[in-house]
Amino acid sequence: MRFKSEQRIAAIQKLKDEDFDVVIIGAGITGAGIALQAAASGLRTAIIDMQDFAEGTSSRSTKLVHGGIRYLKTFDVDVVADTVSERARVQQVAPHIPRPSHMLMPLYDEPEATFTPMGAEIAMEIYDKLANVPDDSPYVHRLLSAEEAHDYLPMLDNEGLVGLAIYLDYQNNDARLTIENIKQAVSDGAVAVSHLKATAVVADGSEKRISVVDTFTKELFDIKGKVVVNAAGTWHDTITKFADETTSDAIRPTKGVHLVINQDRLPVPNTVYFDSGFHDGRMLFVIPRANKTYFGTTDTDYTGDYMHPKVEKADVDYLLTAINRRFPNAHITIDDVQASWAGLRPLISGVGDYNGNTAKKVASDESLHTLDEKLDQYFNHEIERQVVDEQLDHLTGFKKSTSSVSRGFQINVENGIVNVSGGKLTDYRLMASETMTALASETMTALTKLFTDNFDKAVTPIDSTKYPVSGGHFNPNDVDGELAKYAEELEKHDVNEVKAMEIANLYGSNTPEIIAYIESGVSAPKLSVAETSMLHYAIDKEFVLRPIDYFLRRTNYLLFKSEDLARIEEPVIDEMAKVLDWSDETKQAMTAEYVHLRDEAQLKALKEELN
Repeated sequence: MRFKSEQRIAAIQKLKDEDFDVVIIGAGITGAGIALQAAASGLRTAIIDMQDFAEGTSSRSTKLVHGGIRYLKTFDVDVVADTVSERARVQQVAPHIPRPSHMLMPLYDEPEATFTPMGAEIAMEIYDKLANVPDDSPYVHRLLSAEEAHDYLPMLDNEGLVGLAIYLDYQNNDARLTIENIKQAVSDGAVAVSHLKATAVVADGSEKRISVVDTFTKELFDIKGKVVVNAAGTWHDTITKFADETTSDAIRPTKGVHLVINQDRLPVPNTVYFDSGFHDGRMLFVIPRANKTYFGTTDTDYTGDYMHPKVEKADVDYLLTAINRRFPNAHITIDDVQASWAGLRPLISGVGDYNGNTAKKVASDESLHTLDEKLDQYFNHEIERQVVDEQLDHLTGFKKSTSSVSRGFQINVENGIVNVSGGKLTDYRLMASETMTALASETMTALTKLFTDNFDKAVTPIDSTKYPVSGGHFNPNDVDGELAKYAEELEKHDVNEVKAMEIANLYGSNTPEIIAYIESGVSAPKLSVAETSMLHYAIDKEFVLRPIDYFLRRTNYLLFKSEDLARIEEPVIDEMAKVLDWSDETKQAMTAEYVHLRDEAQLKALKEELN
């Protein structure tokens, strides 16, 4: 396969020629966050992935930076506290990506309902305290009556409806967050290359040698590093096995599916979050985005192809049944589905489901009220934290865990390899920070010896709560105002208002780079100057090598702008072929791959089978 990416060619040469302090295997959100912090802390950093960056789990989430109010039902106060704190920190370092919005939680009088109105009110009180939501915030929680709920969401099923809880949550663009972390790492000196598959990790004196294969050219070569970070997500166990570690079977993947429809088929003003109705402990999301509405997720154990999980008929049936039960006048069918995605969640095996599906004791309204009172006293400095923990021990009947495992992730160190497993997108910065602590902490004697004694290199981690990702270098306390300024500059270059805001939201403080492409006069047949500039920027600065990379993970075309695909697919592929100097054979293969994945996302085969 012939192609020409000057950026990738140069990066591969650096991987061959240079020795690295840290080599990260896996460029999803966890690896990307570690790469940013490692490079910014002065470590010579390499990050590789056998697919496109974010091609796995990190472009296939529910696309929220979710606060997780439901965890309060199992007394997981620390999980919620961590999550809402991290959510606020991510918004500070990536202000153009996570956006605050209202979460709407319908409450029903039915068996196994997650919350009663009273329980929801108390949980939201606790949630706002933990999230530091001020009383005058437009996002402070409120509880509507059944009548008010019907007026607010008229499409909801009224039978058994007893209220509507409204509180703060954040929408997100998972793939963009990942790529912006990697871009910042590269700007700080990291070397990042996609489509390099690690095949072995072996000791080479006091260092490690990582054998890789270029999945495009089939070239084999080695990368040398002092420490290897296994951030491979679902493939975590694969890395530990070929690195001859004792850790095994650490990951239990589950599959989650989402479906996208036109917004007029299910118009909701904000994210709606409700019990599935199947008595399976799941809660589902219905989320508006652009002119679309998407909903999910399923959660089923998975043993198939990790690289290519698929949306199956059972997944579609589950979601459509749940949606039509809660919105009985919507009558959504598979023919309404414009796009879909299936992703794998790398849960830690044997420690329960971080979503709350565990055998933990479930909080009653009374016990939630007791907890709320204790938290009030704590936040008013009337009692110490220990008293709150003791109350939690009493309410749950077991001693509270403070380990990272209880928060859904863990970090193990063995033979100079740092294995990072589990976790969720919201916690990515925290996971990266704790990985850096593992690399620098005096308690990690083996690693300290590596960096201080053997390599004479001190590690001083940055304060990652104040270190912006690429595109996030502007005032995070005035996001709307800052992005409006970028959009105004684009409009001065004859970009229409809608497109200008789209670009500003995608690229944040990198918007001037898009303007520079516009000013350079780039052009492509059948594409606007703005569209051509976005494409060239994605190829030059965002590691785009295939059409699917651009249409699915660098932009929202395939998922949320499918109406534009027919117009831009061919000219985008033609321009990519020109810029990347594809052979006819390469262009044909790239086009075929894209069409196959597009049709799969649009459920073409499943629709034909059912119709």
